[in-house]
Amino acid sequence: MSGAERVVARLSGEGVRAVAVSFVDNAGISRVKAVPLGRLPDVALRGVGASPAFDAFLADDSMASADGYGSRSGDLRLVPDLNRITRLAAQPGWAWAPADRFGQEGEPYPGCHRLFVGRMTRAAADRGLSLRMGFETEWTVESDRLGDGPAYGLARLADSGAYLLDVLDALTAQGVEVLQIHPEYEPGQFEVSTAAEDPLGAADTAVLVRHTVRAVSRAHGLRASFAPLTTPSGVGNGGHVHLSLWREAENLLYVGEGPYGMTAEGEAFLAGVLRSLPALTAVGCPTPVSYLRLEPSVWAGAYRCWGLENREAALRFITGAAGEGGTCANAEVKCFDQAANPYLLVGSLIAAGLAGLDETLRLPAEYGDDPARADADELARYGIERLPDSLLEAVRHLEESAVLRKAMGDHLFGAVLTVRRAEHRLFAGRARAEAVEAVRWRY
Repeated sequence: MSGAERVVARLSGEGVRAVAVSFVDNAGISRVKAVPLGRLPDVALRGVGASPAFDAFLADDSMASADGYGSRSGDLRLVPDLNRITRLAAQPGWAWAPADRFGQEGEPYPGCHRLFVGRMTRAAADRGLSLRMGFETEWTVESDRLGDGPAYGLARLADSGAYLLDVLDALTAQGVEVLQIHPEYEPGQFEVSTAAEDPLGAADTAVLVRHTVRAVSRAHGLRASFAPLTTPSGVGNGGHVHLSLWREAENLLYVGEGPYGMTAEGEAFLAGVLRSLPALTAVGCPTPVSYLRLEPSVWAGAYRCWGLENREAALRFITGAAGEGGTCANAEVKCFDQAANPYLLVGSLIAAGLAGLDETLRLPAEYGDDPARADADELARYGIERLPDSLLEAVRHLEESAVLRKAMGDHLFGAVLTVRRAEHRLFAGRARAEAVEAVRWRY
């Protein structure tokens, strides 16, 4: 019996009848092809067809038009990763598997985001390094039944406790380790944080968490949105990424003599991420609505700076509580949102960090306050800059990033730029409320 046949036997015994094979496009939308469970061995070998046109899809399902992208002809093969196939606890009868994309002859597809993560992970491994990464997932539901009590308020659990328990139970049944789950700032807004994993695992988990939240929400008669903003006046849903750098069993953000225990390598990696944040914003904030959320003084990380536990800095350093040791020291990148393709994002973060390591960069002086309150002289003294306040500005930074161009490769880099420019044109001239409503239920 082959490995795929053993997977089929196990899932059949658990009541699974169909498998959702998913990938995420350049606009950050999760797309799917589904197959009957019995077809899984063949699909694991040969894949299931998907058009290369998905590279040019926008958030509204229209397609960008550019040479080399969005072709209506040709085919790709989605090959499910059987190591990550998961029975969906909140959708009886279904399993889910993330897919790598290949050409019809089995060659790696240069536009595949999961394969991009693999390349970047191997580039770190070539230096004797590994990464641990994890996402915070924020979402909003539209329902008066979950209350509009105080931000982070215990009172809101009286309305939402049963709902959050079902989310927690479903994630736990799927093997996802939950660290925190609670009401967030806005009415009807919640957050779940999951444990750190290898980069590819973290990105897979981000996709699985969002789908699980949607399924549980539907069972409760709710509709979940992961859009950057769900109301014109709200603070929106962030997509913070936590990361740490390791050499074997040592956390390089904890065992050194640099700032707060960073080693020279760990500091250089974070300095590389910090340097590339203007370009990375085009990756992690992919829609014009993202820049309506990325505003100062709302914990969105709108300024390129770093600081210990500074929630207004784009790069927040975290040491953990006394006695936790090196397992908890990490950096949180706060400026991204839930519209981002998690694979593209973690791969790009690794690329930026490795470039900083290769150039032995050092972090600037840390900043411990809200940069929005500082005058121009103080901002200049600390080297603090406002991150892009529009998608078009972020795209200009991405275009100029030799680091990300080299890491992604010409095909993937060009596809991302094509989609970002098209999203800018799609939303040009729209009022704030109209733009927010246009993406509210797309993510």
